[in-house]
Amino acid sequence: MPIWIWVIFAGILVSAWMSVYTARQDRKKENEWIEQEGQKYIERMKEEQEDREKEQQPRMEH
Repeated sequence: MPIWIWVIFAGILVSAWMSVYTARQDRKKENEWIEQEGQKYIERMKEEQEDREKEQQPRMEH
């Protein structure tokens, strides 16, 4: 086989590998971002719950 066929074949393999590698990195970054946003959401929910508990305490004492 001519050398140019091997070069094209190698290029296809490198391209496929880079595609898979990049997809994995993107998925990892996306999962990290989702985790961070989830933590922010949970923190806001806890703060809101604490605020509600603080507001209800004076009413119960009266």
